[in-house]
Amino acid sequence: QVHLVESGGGSVQSGGSLRLSCVDSGYTSSRYCMGWFRQAPGKEREGVAAIDTDGSTSHADSVKGRFTISQDSAKNTLYLQMNSLKPEDTAMYYCASFRGPYSCVYSNVPRFRYWGQGTQVTVSS
Repeated sequence: QVHLVESGGGSVQSGGSLRLSCVDSGYTSSRYCMGWFRQAPGKEREGVAAIDTDGSTSHADSVKGRFTISQDSAKNTLYLQMNSLKPEDTAMYYCASFRGPYSCVYSNVPRFRYWGQGTQVTVSS
């Protein structure tokens, strides 16, 4: 059973850093496509980054070079290192996963089946 819990959100100033964590208590993360998503008020949920079971990653253009997705399978934990944060990064951030014969990329939002409850990130200018 997949159970995802995010943590690490908070309030930072522009240019600051945060590291989000997502613990998978179901111990499925090593066999599932994992991803980070965000949703700002009044906007659609968008993909930020994804990591496949072979370790390959994809990042949205808006975060490329600033955010990095990674995974520690031994700890069943997914990470999102966020550097050089901007006010437009302000959103609720979610981790999610799926298992199946679909492309594991951040833009494949509809395929992600299991979702955490989210953690808020607020970046002030």
